[in-house]
Amino acid sequence: MRYTLWASTLVASAAATTSLSDICTTAYAKQALPLDSLQGVTVDPSSVSTSLVTNFTAESVFYPTTTFDYCNVTFAYSHDGVDGDIVHVQYWLPAPGKFKNRYVSTGGGGWAINSGSTSIPTGVIVGGVSGLTDGGFGSFTTQFNGVALLANGTINWQGTYMFGYQAQHELAVLGKQLTRNIYNVSSSKKIYSYYQGCSEGGREGWSQVQRFPDQFDGVVAGAPAFRWAQQQTNHLTGNVIQQKLDYYSPPCELEKIMNLTVASCDPLDGKTDGIVSRSDLCLKNLNWNSILGASYSCAAASGTPAQTGKVTAEAIEVVKTYWNGLIDSDGKRVYFNYQPGSTFDDLDTVYNSATDSWELSISGLGGQWIGLYIDLLQETNIPTLDNVTADTLKEWIIFGQKTYGDILQTTYPDLTDFQAAGGKVIHVHGEQDYSIPTASSVRYWNSVREVMFPKKSFTQGAAALDDFYRLFLIPGVGHCSTNSYQPGAPWPQTTLQTLIEWVENGKAPATLAGSGDIETMCRWPLRPLWTSNGKKFQCVYNQDSIDSFIYDLDAYTLPVY
Repeated sequence: MRYTLWASTLVASAAATTSLSDICTTAYAKQALPLDSLQGVTVDPSSVSTSLVTNFTAESVFYPTTTFDYCNVTFAYSHDGVDGDIVHVQYWLPAPGKFKNRYVSTGGGGWAINSGSTSIPTGVIVGGVSGLTDGGFGSFTTQFNGVALLANGTINWQGTYMFGYQAQHELAVLGKQLTRNIYNVSSSKKIYSYYQGCSEGGREGWSQVQRFPDQFDGVVAGAPAFRWAQQQTNHLTGNVIQQKLDYYSPPCELEKIMNLTVASCDPLDGKTDGIVSRSDLCLKNLNWNSILGASYSCAAASGTPAQTGKVTAEAIEVVKTYWNGLIDSDGKRVYFNYQPGSTFDDLDTVYNSATDSWELSISGLGGQWIGLYIDLLQETNIPTLDNVTADTLKEWIIFGQKTYGDILQTTYPDLTDFQAAGGKVIHVHGEQDYSIPTASSVRYWNSVREVMFPKKSFTQGAAALDDFYRLFLIPGVGHCSTNSYQPGAPWPQTTLQTLIEWVENGKAPATLAGSGDIETMCRWPLRPLWTSNGKKFQCVYNQDSIDSFIYDLDAYTLPVY
């Protein structure tokens, strides 16, 4: 009855709306609140605020630079029976004349559940209402690591589940109904719903696909942070290798190795353009003799001296071991690492002016994961890696799987229900990602193929996946962004628009376009190759290439999807 009464008022009001200013009032937003959309959730009408923004210019790698007007609607809700529970959500509304019956949720990155004004414009740009959530963490700028533990030093399970998947689910359910109410879309008309996010945001998108198969018509998931237990702990792999080999490279030495790797592996796709498009061929063809002894020189910077020298055998040994991944004392593989040509962020060192030497710098991502989520201490980083070995990292990973496996691993491989609901996924990952291994995305794709199509051959399973799930490895690109060391690398800035074409018009993407609309991004398992002296581009099938991305994680007794 409550819904019927205010809905009838809304219909009459909506009929008279002609501009953004008409709908961007607190009174109108209150009428449009999705009060009864979620069982066990109470929306607070008194929390509603609206703000009209004009001539806003949005600029990001995730969408074309666009100037537009929008209405910011923010409100809060609570979960019934949960003391002190308040969740804030924010929605950007396009002008009625720009609205195209679409809703778009956006995700976060790192420890954050949202990316603020960086990601949310993407929905308005495609003619939809766009949303983000604070996860119930207290504010839109409060991150999960700020609320992960309760005052008594125990895990904040409510916050963990919200971060893992529940907050994004609630954001979408509320957002879709708000969209229908705001623009007076009848129940007989479809509102297309989408999601876009990268890194942690990519994982959040997959959390919805896996748990709520009919929630989104389409999802763009970039470099998803799958397998938090492995992914976060793996940031310490480089540190453990440095410590074991007792060598800590100056940053300039590592930069030299990276630049020479790019130069050596660049032509392997048939075209010399400053981009490593075939990192899978790189290790087999890399000339280490040309790297050993190469001179490097970097100017002094704040807190660090000028760096000059020659690439050492010790540095090369560290890099080779690092690229090989995390191996336990029995020689079994625990996890994989980054592709050649990526930067060496997990091998960063710190300069000690007292000893005039470079020393271990413990990864903050890996260190905080262990200190906060494994040891349950309020630490921004673990203080030392003394006595920590590859076996220790393995133990931490297994403990993390046991503790958070149903929430943060996000690798459930049976997507049958999502496919049946008609959903589509475009999954992208930079081939020179320095934070989340590119092979991580390939592993999940392959897990879905094996689970859903066990009786089909590899190529038959890949073709079956193409019906609803396509993975693209982006040549030369780092983590969720362009790469200053490979500036010509193509970033697929209009992936959401490509997804919309697939969902709404049935135009499935065989390739993705980057800068200048050059479509040089092949859908996995096809790989890029230039012929005719670098003038003709094609996507080819190469079994050796495929095999180089697929690893046997034989250090575990249970499957790792």
